[in-house]
Amino acid sequence: MSDFFERPPATDQTLIGRMIRAARLDPRLYAEVEADETSIGQAASVVLLSAFAGGINVPGAPFALLFGSLLASLVGWVLFAYVIYLIGAKLLPEPTTKANFGALLRAMGFANAPGVVKLLGIVPELRVLVLFVAMVWVLVATITAVRHALAYKSSWRAIGVCAIPLLISQLLIFAMASSITELPETHQGMREPPVVLP
Repeated sequence: MSDFFERPPATDQTLIGRMIRAARLDPRLYAEVEADETSIGQAASVVLLSAFAGGINVPGAPFALLFGSLLASLVGWVLFAYVIYLIGAKLLPEPTTKANFGALLRAMGFANAPGVVKLLGIVPELRVLVLFVAMVWVLVATITAVRHALAYKSSWRAIGVCAIPLLISQLLIFAMASSITELPETHQGMREPPVVLP
């Protein structure tokens, strides 16, 4: 009888089962997908499903835009994971850190599982709330994935490692947005060329 209670619970390795466990922030799930090199396809599927759930919330969006957002989400996943790998494993490792980019990539892919709740944003009255909840939930799941994939003892280090690239990306977006909004003002400030009458 004691063996029954001490045995670890059976793990569901289907895509849906793993997504539910990832959304529940189950640390065993992140350890499992780190070790399972065959789960990269499932991780990519989670990223695509999350992006699709957000993409259908754009009213009247053409298929080309949705396809572009799916492709961008895959590229963003790989790039973000690589930046996290460089910062977390090379710049700010802990003595216990054993870095493997593939393991981190898979764990961060599954961290997108809570993003599927963005499907509820089809209801216009819920859209803003749902997108906010999904964003925070995915962020917490990403911090959980990074902590386990890089074998950090401290959640604060995982938060810092995730915050650095997010802060840099936001500064870049702000800089680009500022330069775009300044262009019309520059043209408005220019004097009109004199009109030469014949």
